[in-house]
Amino acid sequence: MSIEVLDESGTDLDVNRLATLARFVMDRMRVHPQAELCIKAVDEPTIATLNAQWMEKEGPTDVLAFPMDELRPGKVNEEPEEGVLGDLVLCPAVAERQGETAGHGTTAELELLTTHGILHLLGYDHAEPEEHAVMFGLQDEILAEWRAEGMRAGADATP
Repeated sequence: MSIEVLDESGTDLDVNRLATLARFVMDRMRVHPQAELCIKAVDEPTIATLNAQWMEKEGPTDVLAFPMDELRPGKVNEEPEEGVLGDLVLCPAVAERQGETAGHGTTAELELLTTHGILHLLGYDHAEPEEHAVMFGLQDEILAEWRAEGMRAGADATP
């Protein structure tokens, strides 16, 4: 997989962690191993401009997803489609406020937004209650697995 993380936010963003998480999510969703994804972290004025331009909404937002080749999750025993998954634009400043409000901090919020954005790139939505339940359930499941694997990896690294 080709995962590029660009930090233009002016914050101290752990780009390696975001790239590792993105790979984890894409693996769990059975995205083709040659698929491409770009994640760009930007400041509030930049995401506000993109939000107005593409979503016709005012002000900064947390994440925007721009799908490219309309890839969908792979199925068991089927070869997934190759292509460009798309671009995610994150705003760490908004994530910091949301993480504080939610009580789980900026890192956890950026992980949630990255996972959420990748699911959008794969065609998931949450406009309808049924869609919301499916997408947020899957998001919670993936993040729980990510955190559990992270804890195991941390435990394995302990002497």
